Amino acid sequence: MRKRNVDRKAVLQQMMALAAGRANDAVKLAYLPEEALETLSGLDLGCLTEFKRSSNGAVEVKLTDRAAVLVKLLEQLKDAEGSGTAAFLEALDRGGEKGGGTPA
Repeated sequence: MRKRNVDRKAVLQQMMALAAGRANDAVKLAYLPEEALETLSGLDLGCLTEFKRSSNGAVEVKLTDRAAVLVKLLEQLKDAEGSGTAAFLEALDRGGEKGGGTPA
């Protein structure tokens, strides 16, 4: 299995897109007749997690839980802030040990 590098910024941007995404195209899909399936490639279905159409015509659409995505996004942003602050304080401590101090 090949490992892929994951770009943290890209993941956070995708999470934000999920949280702010619109459901318009998911609703269009629900009403799309079978004859028009070629239009699927033009639909933005990023927030769609499940789609079911029964034989009697009933449609079930499940979308991304925006609140859950926002909570996770906030956690990630807090972690990034915390590690940035910790790294900054560590650098200050190391600078003082080496006699570097603060520039005048």
